[in-house]
Amino acid sequence: MGRLEALMAFQARRGEKARAVPMPSDSVLAPLYAGADLLDAFAVRLPAEASDDLETAARAAFERPAGWIRALMRVRDVVMVPVGVKSSRAIGLAAAARGSVIGFLPLLSKSAMELILGEDDWHLDFRVTIQIRADAENGRELVAGTVVHCHNRLGRIYIRAIAPFHRAIVRANLEQAARAMKI
Repeated sequence: MGRLEALMAFQARRGEKARAVPMPSDSVLAPLYAGADLLDAFAVRLPAEASDDLETAARAAFERPAGWIRALMRVRDVVMVPVGVKSSRAIGLAAAARGSVIGFLPLLSKSAMELILGEDDWHLDFRVTIQIRADAENGRELVAGTVVHCHNRLGRIYIRAIAPFHRAIVRANLEQAARAMKI
């Protein structure tokens, strides 16, 4: 097998790539877009045989993060907990006591068209919208959009520091979901 064929085979195994997209205009989070300190959305094309169930898709994206993502979250917790920011474990445990959790994120609302995940802390509040939408060009796609509002200087420093990692993590999680949803 030549180099080109090997590269094409590798990419086929790897699956669809997540890409940046506009924030969903139909999200219940749309009123929060103005003045956000971080606002981004990514989408990945879903395989034709993938479920239309939003919660199934969200769990495929967020419940089994890659090892490098778990390592980054441990670093985040080690650095941020001493300054009073909730750890990912604490967020998940508190959320589980109140209701549903996807990954470690509290499920705040669920409709037929959208899931909202998120948490409030003293330094910032964040929300994530998860949608499956039909796109004439791409078929069905899984979309994850994030809105963050910072409360103070720590929140602004934190979000600037983690933004590149956040974007890489969201993309990787969406790509993982697309692979996991293939039958």
